[in-house]
Amino acid sequence: MSTLFQGVFNSTTETLQIGDFLLCMGVSLAIGIALALIYMIKNDYSRSFILALALIPAVVCVVIMMVNGNVGAGIAVAGAFSLVRFRSAPGSAKEICAIFSAMGVGLMTGMGYLGYAAVFAAVLGAAMLLFNVSGIGESRRGMLNKTLHITIPENLEYEGVFDELLNEYTSKAQLLNVKTTNMGSLYKLTYDVTLKKCGREKAFLDELRCRNGNLEVSLSRTERTPGAEL
Repeated sequence: MSTLFQGVFNSTTETLQIGDFLLCMGVSLAIGIALALIYMIKNDYSRSFILALALIPAVVCVVIMMVNGNVGAGIAVAGAFSLVRFRSAPGSAKEICAIFSAMGVGLMTGMGYLGYAAVFAAVLGAAMLLFNVSGIGESRRGMLNKTLHITIPENLEYEGVFDELLNEYTSKAQLLNVKTTNMGSLYKLTYDVTLKKCGREKAFLDELRCRNGNLEVSLSRTERTPGAEL
């Protein structure tokens, strides 16, 4: 146990022992599962992402142990890992951070620093849990940003017909797109809106339906890129 913070391997070129191999791989897997469980707390996730997050430390650990001491092989492996980004769908910043954390754990355990890997995962996991539970960095204004879709009949002049309701329920409303649908018999309007307050969405939609002849109306959350309006 005292060797965990000094490194399991005494030399980077010695033959890998099966006991050390299983120890490093087991610790990697245990830490990966712990990181995956922490990520599941108050986060949106898919089963495949959680599985990947749990297994990545063990996979990286084995790869690092196999190329230990070989600089050329290490560079080749780093290049192979960089290709993962181009073989997967773009993820959120939080998902990318979780993946890099798992890879960091794998690198540490693969080099034999099991104690440092455990400390790193514990500190990072605690910080992630703190942010998720406390809601630090969550923008209240971001929850009010919505995309509004209104379907109207072709004989309804949409210019100004919804201005009264938009002024009442939103602090900002901008018409982004107008397109025809249903063989040209209907128009679909798309607005970028910022609601004045939460909890009034149903009343807003009900009044819009009274203006558009009870046709389809939808209000969805808008994911804005920070700084996009600057």
